[in-house]
Amino acid sequence: QMHLVESGGGLVQAGGSLRLSCAASGRTFSPYTTGWFRQTPGKEREFVAAISWSGTFKYYVDYVKGRFTISRDNAKNTVSLQMNSLKPEDTAIYYCATKLEGHTEYDYWGQGTQVTVSS
Repeated sequence: QMHLVESGGGLVQAGGSLRLSCAASGRTFSPYTTGWFRQTPGKEREFVAAISWSGTFKYYVDYVKGRFTISRDNAKNTVSLQMNSLKPEDTAIYYCATKLEGHTEYDYWGQGTQVTVSS
């Protein structure tokens, strides 16, 4: 089992920045990819970014490229999402999730952290 806890959400004005963190505990010795997703009321959860275990491979959805940066520190079992130039449409609950090596679906999910961007 792996337990994930997100932090760093909050209220920010458009154009501002936030840094989300995802702290993992439990089965952290196995290589895993970590992803960030977000969800707004009435919509399906959508992919935002992901990073491989080594940190070599990073993936972003098109509309956050150049604004969001994902990074990880395996020594601390944390993955961060630096969000700059935030827009009101970035308002959502942000979730982190992990996918064990060889798995096609994400195995573990956090509870989410609210990000609200005011115009």
